[in-house]
Amino acid sequence: MAERSLHPSPGSPSPHDPEDLYTGPPPWDIGRPQAAFRALADAGAIRGRVLDAGCGTGEHALMAAGLGLDVTGVDLAVTALRTAERKARDRELTARFLHQDARRLADLGESFDTVLDCGLFHIFGGEDRDAYVDGLRSAVRPGGRYFMLGFSDRQPGGSGPHQLTREDITGAFAEGWRADSVEPATIEVTTSPDGARAWLVALTRI
Repeated sequence: MAERSLHPSPGSPSPHDPEDLYTGPPPWDIGRPQAAFRALADAGAIRGRVLDAGCGTGEHALMAAGLGLDVTGVDLAVTALRTAERKARDRELTARFLHQDARRLADLGESFDTVLDCGLFHIFGGEDRDAYVDGLRSAVRPGGRYFMLGFSDRQPGGSGPHQLTREDITGAFAEGWRADSVEPATIEVTTSPDGARAWLVALTRI
């Protein structure tokens, strides 16, 4: 997403240079994990080999690394990846960060037990969305989990990424997945104390 608004997506592919998103601190980069994902970690839901898709500056990948998990973060913004690597060194955590298009996850040739997606799915539409979901299907082991925090149609206004409905989510993942929950949530941002309305999605690969 090139548009700077309350709701651009973290470190995601866009029609423009992904580096444009990191010319200054983007509003989603709050310097800590999103509370919704932190709660998943505290509940023990994040386990095994972890992929952070559209990892940005790495807060969720590093949260998982802090749990002692094997973690890979992928993004197209080199500036964000370098920041993530610096954070890992500073915090003495081990995580792998790769310059990789999330629409081509199959190219990794790897499988994961948990995928975290904060604000990536919601930028995709049409063929890009199909490609991303196909890649997820190949990258997540049977029984693995996909957790997504995405912009909701409950958010007022029309700027930013796709305003996801429940049907958008369940329809995209109709084949090969079980929808465990699609619950109202919030994406925390630096530009608003109320954040942005979102969906917290939990899916299991079947």
